[in-house]
Order: sequence, then structure tokens, then C-alpha cells
Amino acid sequence: MSQKDVTKQLAAWIVKTGLDDIPASVRDEGVRTFFNWLGCAVGGARHETVDCALAGISPFAGRPQATVIGRGERLDVPNAALINGISSHVLDYDDTHLKTIIHPAGPVASALLATAEYMPVSGADFLNALIVGVEVECRIGNSVYPEHYDRGWHITGTTGVFGAAAAVGRLLKLDETQMTWALGIAATQASGLREMFGTMCKSLHPGAAARNGALAAFLAKAGFDSSLQAIEAPRGFANVLSTKQDYNEILGGLGETWEAGLNSYKPFACGIVIHPTIDGCQQLREELGAEVGKIAAVRLRTHPLVLELTGKRTPKTGLETKFSVFHAAACALLRGDGSPTAFTDEAANAPEIIALRDKVDATSDTSIHEASVVIEVEFEDGRTIEKTIERAIGSHDKPLSNAHLERKFAHQSGLVVGDEVTKQLMALAWRLPELADAGEVARASVPANLRNAAE
Repeated sequence: MSQKDVTKQLAAWIVKTGLDDIPASVRDEGVRTFFNWLGCAVGGARHETVDCALAGISPFAGRPQATVIGRGERLDVPNAALINGISSHVLDYDDTHLKTIIHPAGPVASALLATAEYMPVSGADFLNALIVGVEVECRIGNSVYPEHYDRGWHITGTTGVFGAAAAVGRLLKLDETQMTWALGIAATQASGLREMFGTMCKSLHPGAAARNGALAAFLAKAGFDSSLQAIEAPRGFANVLSTKQDYNEILGGLGETWEAGLNSYKPFACGIVIHPTIDGCQQLREELGAEVGKIAAVRLRTHPLVLELTGKRTPKTGLETKFSVFHAAACALLRGDGSPTAFTDEAANAPEIIALRDKVDATSDTSIHEASVVIEVEFEDGRTIEKTIERAIGSHDKPLSNAHLERKFAHQSGLVVGDEVTKQLMALAWRLPELADAGEVARASVPANLRNAAE
């Protein structure tokens, strides 16, 4: 395969791929992807990170074209995509492509829904664009992972911009040349640093990817050009941002095998590598009962990536706790909690959690899979018990059911917009392929009192 036509071939596939070309199982997963994303976007809508972002952006925003999910504000399309991308990721509760740790929906769905309020978009066209965008970002991610990620790039931000550009480009009906330009405009905006984990900037990455990807598509539609080899050129995305470039991961089996069908959904609101520990500690809590109060030590054996990503020993804020396997273990044992309420400023500074957290130790073991953990608990009388989690709930081996996704959605959304709006949103999200106007979903996310105030 020529390394000079990767971007063009990918663009050609994006342009020609319609909903009928996508297998039914992948279409179903696309609906689940959107459903999960919407719950997360509403759940994060009132987070202080979103408040800060809106305060910084609102004075400069353009025409009120699109809804800020779960709130009363309306912004121009690019900035609505930005804020909704931040909102959908800030709780770290969104979807995950496990092969690359990309959170696919944040950049793509955020850009699409803002665009769908600007121009007529059916639910079927929205779903088509969503799946194509997710496929593009995950395939590009596969081509550079893990070297790209190991170097310090936040792969959701760097590849999400391609997914957003491809998805919005589908809605705008870009031709092959324009789509190639859109991918190039996206490539030159690819960014996001892992140094930002534990700060507000982590959720900025999918938000910026959504905004910049949408802009890439709109610019290309207007004739704004770019390199036609933006991904594969010697000074293009893959060669500049990674020491690995496997272009077969992008083009091999394109349209035959589907990364978008492999998406997974988090049962716990934190970095996915902590999930086996939370799952195991919740099970131990159920088994131990009152004996949890007699724990003298907790010892975790994990894959090295767990401590690399989530080794914060003394987190001080809710955002930092999402990257502390020590906090997550203590909170799961004491409160049985792995939802957003486990990762708040209150939980980070709760004396009883800190006391148990200080008894948790973790060691790296290369023989243990990234998705596994061995937990040893020692009691004050010297007894020890051990629990091994081979794969946590939410993994491919133990995927979340639609019923579980609904409980997760309701728990997040109900706290922000109330039960009535939440039920309406869930019904709309499940019916996405049937909707005449996909933008209806965004407008329905705003409670009547906020909508009336905005008007």
C-alpha cells in the first residue's frame, strides 16, 4: 500500500460510506455510544470546569446557534461544540475504545450535535456521521498507539479532531478533495498533553477537538485547502507525533471490520485502568461487611500502566482523585462508590477515606494484564484474603447492558436536569435513527425554567 495516499483514501471512504453500508450491529452500538455520551454531557453540565469555560468564552461568542447541553446558554456552533465536549468528558465517565484508550464520542458527538442545530440533520444522517467519525479517529489512533500515547500525547484530543472533522464533513456533504482538506486542517490542529490529567485541561482536549474538527469541515467546505498527505507525509501527523506509523491500521479492512463496534462504556467515573480495582473492592465490601473497619493494609498488584496513569498518592481535588488508584480503592471499600460522587472535592478530603487510602499500597507487575488486578487485604488480626479481577465490569468480556446504561444515565442526568427531562432525553436518544431533527435532542436537554429564562 502506498504511503502517499493514506489521507486521500480515507477521505474517499468517508465521503462514500452511508448508513446502509454499516452493519446493523455497528449501528446499534452507535446508538449506545450516543446514548452514553448524552448522559455524560448532561451529567457534567454544571461542573465548575464548565462554569469556568463558559465564563471565559461567553464574552466573545458569536450568534446563539446551538445549545449548551443541560443549561440555558446558547453559543455559536464551534463554541457550543467546545463546551459540550468539555461537559461530556469532565466526569471521566464517557466511552472508551479499549485498544487505544480513546474516548471516541466526546469530540465527534459534541461537534455533530452543535452542527445539527445549525442545519437540518435527520437522526439517520447524524448516526451515520457519528459512526464514521468514531471509526476514523479510532483507526488513526490504532496506527500510532501506543508509542504516540507513551510519548505524552492525549490521544482523545489528537485523534478526536479527525473524527469530528470527518463527521461534520459528512453532514456538509464534502467531496473527496474537500474531505482530504478537512482531514489536513484537523491534522494541523491535533493536540492534547497527558501532563494535564487531573486538571480542567483534560476535558478541554475533547472539547477543543470537537470545535477544531467542526471548524476544519466548515473551512474545507468554503474552499480552505491543506496538504493532501496530512496524515502520512514525512512532516505530517503520524511521523511528527509518533515513532510508530502503521497505515494498515487505517486502511486495512476499511468498511469491513469496525472499530466503532468495539466501543465500551464506563461503570465508574474515572480512568479506566482503575476499574478492575474498584470492581474488586466493591465486591470485597459486599463480602466483608463490618470487617471493612478492621482492615490494616490493602496491597494491589497491577500492570505498570496503572501506576503511570493513576499513581497520585495524595489527591487534593475531585479531578485529581480520578487519577488515584489509592483513593478509588479506599472509596470503593468504605462507600461502595465508583460513580461521580466518589470523585469530588469532598471525597478527596474525607478523613475516613484518607485514613484507609494511606493503608493502600500498589506495586507494578508486568505479568498482570492492564485490565486485571490482584487485591490482597490484611486485617488487624493478621489474617489475609485475596481477590483477583481478570476483567472488570464494563470491559468487552463484561459489557454494560442497555439497562445498566439507563441507570447510569438517570443517575447523572437526574441530578442536573431532573427526572422528567431525563426520561425524555433517554427516549429521544434510543430513537436517534428515527428522528426527523437530531437537534431536538439538544433543545430537550434544557429544563423549561432555564429555557424560558434564556428566551
